[in-house]
Amino acid sequence: MFNSRFKKAFTGAMLASFGLLATQAVQAQEFPSKPVRLVVPYSPGGLPDTVARIVSQRLSEGLGQPVVVDNKPGGSGAVAANTLAQSPADGYTLMLTDGPMLAITPLVVRKMAYDPVRDFAPVSLVGKAPLFLAVNANVKANTLDELIALAKASSSGLNYGSSGLGSIHHLTAEAMNHALGIKVTHVPFKGSANSIPALVGEQVDMAFASPPSLMGFAKSGKVKLLAINSLKRSPLAPNVPTLAERIPGFDFAFNVAVLAKAGTPKSVVDRLSNEFAKALKFPDVVQKLELAGVDPIGGSSEQLADALRVEAQRVQAAGKAADLKAE
Repeated sequence: MFNSRFKKAFTGAMLASFGLLATQAVQAQEFPSKPVRLVVPYSPGGLPDTVARIVSQRLSEGLGQPVVVDNKPGGSGAVAANTLAQSPADGYTLMLTDGPMLAITPLVVRKMAYDPVRDFAPVSLVGKAPLFLAVNANVKANTLDELIALAKASSSGLNYGSSGLGSIHHLTAEAMNHALGIKVTHVPFKGSANSIPALVGEQVDMAFASPPSLMGFAKSGKVKLLAINSLKRSPLAPNVPTLAERIPGFDFAFNVAVLAKAGTPKSVVDRLSNEFAKALKFPDVVQKLELAGVDPIGGSSEQLADALRVEAQRVQAAGKAADLKAE
């Protein structure tokens, strides 16, 4: 009797398992049957938005369906993240974001409608993006060492601008200040669209910002590039040293990540991950991303999960050191 029930249960479980595999196989073959939405948690013109628009055309070709970039700024990324969290787990809504946003939002937003770990599934590690440390033309420092000496002078009163409280620009600066033992006053702005003009207009002394937003001003002499926050120098400005050359191991270049809703079938996630990897190998995509200051990777969902885990530890430590408080 027991053996008979066991055989029936086992047979039922096997059939269910085969049914699940068959369903996933069909989903992978049928996906996508309509346009895919790529949500970006920032306004048009920012680095994640630029990356999304560079990749979306080749991704559309690979998927055989349009990939529509949908900007959802606000709430330190929470608006876009909520959009993804409330969407069906079918792969038709994705989010392209910087990794630090996922780690920092819980520190600055008290009541969150989503869990950044539980509610999302990693899809693709698009690449890593560094930031330059720049000072305005009036600052009496042409090297990082000169800036450190200036900051340590009791009468310096240096300040720095960022794209907002809890942004990667803010946290990179705070991590650098802590490591170097200097004190520089934070002046938050609403986005890089406001912090960069403030730097160029000498309203703030220094700022971290993406290569594309600074290169033109550096060439015209309106800002000076003193360092980059990655482990390796940028081909866009190979003479600019890394902060790691002064602070061993310092790495705040951020991950550019693509996420799906948790529960999205693995076959669909794998299809998306593979198509992102293919798109990131096209020479035109690589060239455009490198000009945007992004080092293309095209890593798998597993690689992204590992990268985000390491990044979250580093960024949250910087956030706590900066005494970020949820509002």
